[in-house]
Amino acid sequence: MDVQALIIWLIVGAIAGWLAGMLVKGSGYGLIGDIIVGIVGGFIAGWLLPRLGIAIGGGFIAAIIDAFIGAVILLIALRLIRRVA
Repeated sequence: MDVQALIIWLIVGAIAGWLAGMLVKGSGYGLIGDIIVGIVGGFIAGWLLPRLGIAIGGGFIAAIIDAFIGAVILLIALRLIRRVA
């Protein structure tokens, strides 16, 4: 992985994590936490969406949308786990 790809992953993760944190209120984790949530959300969406037959497309905007969907799923799951614990 080159530096440019890493920077793109961080930007996509930050945007997706921030947007997901805005949608799922009370789940903001700060800048670093939002980046991590966005990147993990991208992995979740990359695994889950093709299995559901959902294809958003390619490019930067599609990557943000995919990571956003995965980050929302992750934040909702974290919120449910936090309630149980």
